[in-house]
Amino acid sequence: MILKYTHKNLTWIDLECPTHEEARQMVTEWNIHPLVAQELIGPTTRPKVELYGNFIYLILHIPTIQRKGLKRLIEQQEIDFIIGKNFIITSRYDAIDPLHQFSKLFEVNSILDRSDMGEHAGFIFFYMIRALYEAIAHELESVTDIIREIEENIFKGKERNMVFKISEVSRELLDVRRATSLHKEILESFESASRRFFGEDWSFHTRAIIGEYYKVDNAIRGSFESVAELRETNNSLLNTRETETMKMITIVVFLTLPASVITNFFQMSTAHTPIVGQANDWLIVTSITFISTVFLVLLAKFKKWF
Repeated sequence: MILKYTHKNLTWIDLECPTHEEARQMVTEWNIHPLVAQELIGPTTRPKVELYGNFIYLILHIPTIQRKGLKRLIEQQEIDFIIGKNFIITSRYDAIDPLHQFSKLFEVNSILDRSDMGEHAGFIFFYMIRALYEAIAHELESVTDIIREIEENIFKGKERNMVFKISEVSRELLDVRRATSLHKEILESFESASRRFFGEDWSFHTRAIIGEYYKVDNAIRGSFESVAELRETNNSLLNTRETETMKMITIVVFLTLPASVITNFFQMSTAHTPIVGQANDWLIVTSITFISTVFLVLLAKFKKWF
């Protein structure tokens, strides 16, 4: 599917799941190199930047959070950018909300005939990539809210329930970092190529784009550090709780030791077992057991074992 937007002398062509016929149309209409047009048809595994005579070819993978019921899944969505002097072509294989929102902004600018889109297609790319990074930052804010919720639950005594939740958030952050791990190198390569293509004055905007990436990267790093600290705190609280449980079990076993030993002693099958068979033998054995248990309780209190 081909969507086309125009603003003054600038054109944005948005391709969604392009076909071979649509790729050939790009070759004819916009003088796109056939090898680049062929790459638009299917997704690629790695981002890259290539400079051609009349355009820059850039591939980026953008992490997006997909919600399926109660589950949150991080998916890498590829966007291919072909940036010419007066046109920009984007090719994608899924619906991408930030691009959809940007298309509305582009249409409004066209209707109002505003001039703040810039004088060449590089400015369209600048606003577009900034919108994509803002969307990533917004998704990371939702992760931050989850981290705060985990922190509150940890100190409410829900440590065991938070073990899986912490792992889940760590996986999300890892997927986002994996998707953006090569952005820095790719954007630096794009800066070099775009300076040659658009001129030295354009370098300010490329540095601003790299600055948007650093905001996202710092947010990812900060979230990772918060999750690591929460995991350590949660593990410490779990260990403390388990230690207290084992301590109580040990004390109970210790206090019931006299009863177990004494009752087993008088259960021995011998010809002359002391006390057994005499008057008040049950009361005597019970009293010995009770006195021994009380003695151990007082000893434990004196030693401050509990």
